[in-house]
Amino acid sequence: MVSPEKQAFFEAQDVALTFDDVRLRTRSGHQAPLPDNLDLASRFSKNVELKVPFASAAMDTVTTSEMAIAMAKLGGIGVIHAGLSVEEQKTEVRRVKHHLNGLINRPIAFDRRRSLESILNECEDRKLDFRTFPVIDENNRFAGLITQNDLDFSEDLQLSVMDIMTPASEVTTADPDTKIEEAYSLMMEHKKKTLPLIDDNGEIAGLYIFSDVARIVRGDEAQFNVDERGRLRVAAAVPTDAEACDRIEEIRGDDGEFLDVAVIDSADGDSYYAFQTLELIKENFPDLDVVVGNVSEGASAGELAAAGADGVKVGQGPGSICTTRTETGIGTPQVTAVYESARAVEKYDVPIIADGGIRNHGDLSLAIAAGASAIMMGGMLSGSKETPGDILVLDNGSRVKMYRGMGSPSAMKASAASRKRYDVKGTGEPLAEGVESYVPYKGSVVDIVDMCVKALEKSMRYVKVDSIEQHQNETLFNRITNAGLIESHPHDVQVVSLKDKD
Repeated sequence: MVSPEKQAFFEAQDVALTFDDVRLRTRSGHQAPLPDNLDLASRFSKNVELKVPFASAAMDTVTTSEMAIAMAKLGGIGVIHAGLSVEEQKTEVRRVKHHLNGLINRPIAFDRRRSLESILNECEDRKLDFRTFPVIDENNRFAGLITQNDLDFSEDLQLSVMDIMTPASEVTTADPDTKIEEAYSLMMEHKKKTLPLIDDNGEIAGLYIFSDVARIVRGDEAQFNVDERGRLRVAAAVPTDAEACDRIEEIRGDDGEFLDVAVIDSADGDSYYAFQTLELIKENFPDLDVVVGNVSEGASAGELAAAGADGVKVGQGPGSICTTRTETGIGTPQVTAVYESARAVEKYDVPIIADGGIRNHGDLSLAIAAGASAIMMGGMLSGSKETPGDILVLDNGSRVKMYRGMGSPSAMKASAASRKRYDVKGTGEPLAEGVESYVPYKGSVVDIVDMCVKALEKSMRYVKVDSIEQHQNETLFNRITNAGLIESHPHDVQVVSLKDKD
């Protein structure tokens, strides 16, 4: 529950505030030390947790599978953008889910009569980054295993799978009800990296991979944000129309096992179409968490939560590549938008995702203190190795990558999903609500997120809170003047970069 002092601060304002208008108030807390490890756990939606409160934006120059894998390994989540065909988006989501596996319920299996060449071609077409597969016979019964080594050391690609596989009689297998701890013991005992689970009919009921089993049993990489099956969590954006349900059905699979969250992606989350899409998805997929955005008014967030949204994305026009505010004149400055939205959804227990406007590391802490449970980043992550696109070298020798708004002219020209997101009608030239740009190449997103975590933790120590929830409820704000903003940044000096000399 938000403290009365925080409520009083925001209620006293006669203007809407953004990040450069405020700073956090430090407070006394020397009586007891904060724990060594602060609790950065939060939620992206009602039922999808985060180890760190960060998400990568559903933008075509920010998030495909490589970024989503990296974000989930760092404790956050990535939202695969909707500017892909259904099949392409499905492939990207599956790559994230297949990157780690506790128990693979329906492993990809190949008929023993298939040629090696056809299997390698299929792996390439489906962008599979693993090469260990069960083999089945003509009656769908387990016949053996093929591995990366089998394929690597086969010079004749016209050979059939049965010519190189390890036959079933030589493979260590287990019953379908084998638990992960039992699988670990069995694989350790027999020194096996793969453990197929075979039912009474001789059919494949599942598959364990040792690297993933060992990670889960030993508790390795505890920071990974994984589902109950030990697979990386992932979200996918969908447009505001009937295609959303078709897209979700294809992406999530028959048992809904491949998608953790659907994100209804609209520039106006408080539109008739956004609410209709939310209703359709909830009707067809009642167990799937649905995040809806974007809005910038508390009333809009509250109505979405009341309609069944499991998370609300807040931010209309604050992004560095967004021109919605200058083109249309709408949009509430982000700190006020997040605070009012968080208060409006409080009784529904729905997380708020602050989307856009993050320029400095300190803005992350400001957004959370205003009430955000997660922060969606585009510009902060842009230009990293994990973003789509090639590294370009400009005439001056600097290395850059492309970064563009989903409302930019090129994005809307390339993507029906972008046109739908900005409610483009007619056949004429659409009104652009974003720009295209180059950003400096920044290296790995691992280093970027690491700095975000360090900055957030340091801020929380200054204000004497040890969890995201406490930060949301208790941290107080000061409103600052333009002079205070100038004072907040380096001033009256020439900033240089000093490097150690040998």
